[in-house]
Amino acid sequence: MAVLNEEQEMLRDMAREWATNESPVTEFRKVRGAGEPRAYSADAYATMAQMGWAGIIVPEAHGGSDFGFMSAGLVVEELGKTLTASPLVATTIAASAIVLGGSEEQKAKWLPRLASGETVATLAVDEGAQHDPSAIETSVSGGKLTGKKAFVHEAHGADLFVVAAKDGLYLVEKGDGVALTTRKLTDQRSHADIAFDGAAADRLANGGDSLLDDVLARAQVVTAAEMLGMAQAVFDTTLDYLKQRVQFNQVLATFQALQHRMADLFADLAQMRSAVEAGLQAVDSGFGVGRAAIIAKAEANRVLHVISNQGIQLHGGIGMTDEYDVGFYLKRARVLEASWGSSSYLKDRFAKLSGY
Repeated sequence: MAVLNEEQEMLRDMAREWATNESPVTEFRKVRGAGEPRAYSADAYATMAQMGWAGIIVPEAHGGSDFGFMSAGLVVEELGKTLTASPLVATTIAASAIVLGGSEEQKAKWLPRLASGETVATLAVDEGAQHDPSAIETSVSGGKLTGKKAFVHEAHGADLFVVAAKDGLYLVEKGDGVALTTRKLTDQRSHADIAFDGAAADRLANGGDSLLDDVLARAQVVTAAEMLGMAQAVFDTTLDYLKQRVQFNQVLATFQALQHRMADLFADLAQMRSAVEAGLQAVDSGFGVGRAAIIAKAEANRVLHVISNQGIQLHGGIGMTDEYDVGFYLKRARVLEASWGSSSYLKDRFAKLSGY
């Protein structure tokens, strides 16, 4: 496990306490039941922003705390444990794009609003069913952006979109020339296809040719942090269930075969934590970011897929019912596994970065 400083420990503990007491899975059920396209509680997100979570990676000069991605990952992990629905991850990713590629004017305009929670932002890259940054057709002419984006996270609550075009990243505000079509995915969160038709666009001109890759690396590690929290929650919930459930007059946890399965999952979870924390640390250090982010997301994909499956199986038939929370984690897992790179895409990408 990563060695945390005192501030990081306090931040993690605060996030854990808030998520456990104020945002358990029952709160996600309420959001789901409300059926609003935005799919999160605005009051809950306002509270997160008041606690400074929306500005963790934002420089102090622009209203943030500049605690870095490891600190952001600690918060996101705790929220992942309770499936807290919020635009925090999406806004953090979008803010990172502005930090890396924005002009001083763009930073001064947007970063304080993102850090305070006044503005919600998201990243729009993919144009098809699979993550493929090389297949971008969106273009800009005369400051007007035209194109389509698919499966954009937290799109309904977003005021600002960071949009990938052929020649770079652009800031596009919600309004004229921006049309959303809701996509219903299995996790019951906010996803939409977006059609941009001559929308006013402001280019992120700094950051060089690698800006999109750098932003995607940050998207991968922050998403992996959420997946780590989910995997830990499924493991803990399943272990508790095995210690309570009686079958054939014996507690399930006493069966050696099940003990072996849980031991394997424990080892997988430790490996996943190591990879995710290494990815977060790489972003903060600026060394080996691309490959570390790919390893973090690939390992998150692998382990969460296995743990979510095993969680359902070890719960038995009730694991498939809506009454039990474990099924929610599997549904969210499948969406996040496809976000910012499936396992096959990430392996291919790692090979290319390694010169193979």
